[in-house]
Amino acid sequence: MPYQMNKDTIPVRIGEELNLAILESFLRENIKSLPSAPLEILQFSAGASNLTYQIRMGDWEAVLRRPPLGQVAPKAHDMEREFKILTELNPIFPAAPKPFLFSDNHEIVGSSFFIMERKHGYVLDTSFPAGVNVTPELCQQISELMVENLAKLHALPYKETGLMQISKPEGFMERQVHGWIGRYERAKTDEVAEVESLKKWLVSNIPKHSEAAVIHYDYKLNNAMLNDDFTEMVGLFDWEMTTVGDPLADLGAAMSYWSLPEDTQNMKKGMGRDPVTAVHEGFFTRKEFIECYARKSGRDVSNLHFYLTFAYFKLAVICQQIYYRYKKGQTSDTRFATLNNYVKGLIQHATFTANEKL
Repeated sequence: MPYQMNKDTIPVRIGEELNLAILESFLRENIKSLPSAPLEILQFSAGASNLTYQIRMGDWEAVLRRPPLGQVAPKAHDMEREFKILTELNPIFPAAPKPFLFSDNHEIVGSSFFIMERKHGYVLDTSFPAGVNVTPELCQQISELMVENLAKLHALPYKETGLMQISKPEGFMERQVHGWIGRYERAKTDEVAEVESLKKWLVSNIPKHSEAAVIHYDYKLNNAMLNDDFTEMVGLFDWEMTTVGDPLADLGAAMSYWSLPEDTQNMKKGMGRDPVTAVHEGFFTRKEFIECYARKSGRDVSNLHFYLTFAYFKLAVICQQIYYRYKKGQTSDTRFATLNNYVKGLIQHATFTANEKL
């Protein structure tokens, strides 16, 4: 029997509304055999970057995804690129949603956007669905499922897809380190004492050699959707940063999101409550996750402390970009009001990680 599903949609936030009449007309012109029922729109409550909506007409439903409001970083939030990624990956990695159409007509929703399938299942963030018997064994099972799907993604035959047309694996980490440092400088608001030494450390420790694989680059539990008994990943979302690059960078990013009970409150909470991995017994430690990945992928993970350090810095920059939009009045979402404190904590944690070995 399915558990009671946590509600993942809310009424559209003020200031983020879509024009129903214009959008409905566009959908009927471009998608065949839609029901005659009027268009209904709700907004997905999770996420702090792109705006994602549930759109429905009768028994037909889909997801609309568009960039955030306000100024965005160069090359970020590229809806056409994400649409192409899903087009390439859905046939060989079914957890990636099937894309339906892309539009660059800004008169429809105020920006470019794309439409994709609406998946159903359970997304674990700060709590389990009501009625779930949460045991250490279940948490271990979910942990292994996350590792397994990351290893599967990294094993995809990327050279047989069109991803090489929008990726450049050579020099990936060099570009990443310098690119994210530049993004931080452009979105800087507060002075953080540790950031200069951290930037120098990252530049000085870029790995000389690396492998190439399809990487999601935002791989975390609350971007995954699981089936009723938590034995299968039925959905994986937020593919905008996907590319062909260093798989250990993807593992490092995943670990930067994988909060644990012993982490500081700032690191665990971020913009809300503690995630399930920091609350329930049985979830892998980061060390266990990394070792399990090494077994399943066959990769050498001995230098992962660099990738984890970079991942914390990269996460800090992402949050800094969001806080910059809030401070400049480009979004009024109050979740972002104290995000600068989280940014500072991430930079301090990255500095600490740089000086330790896993």
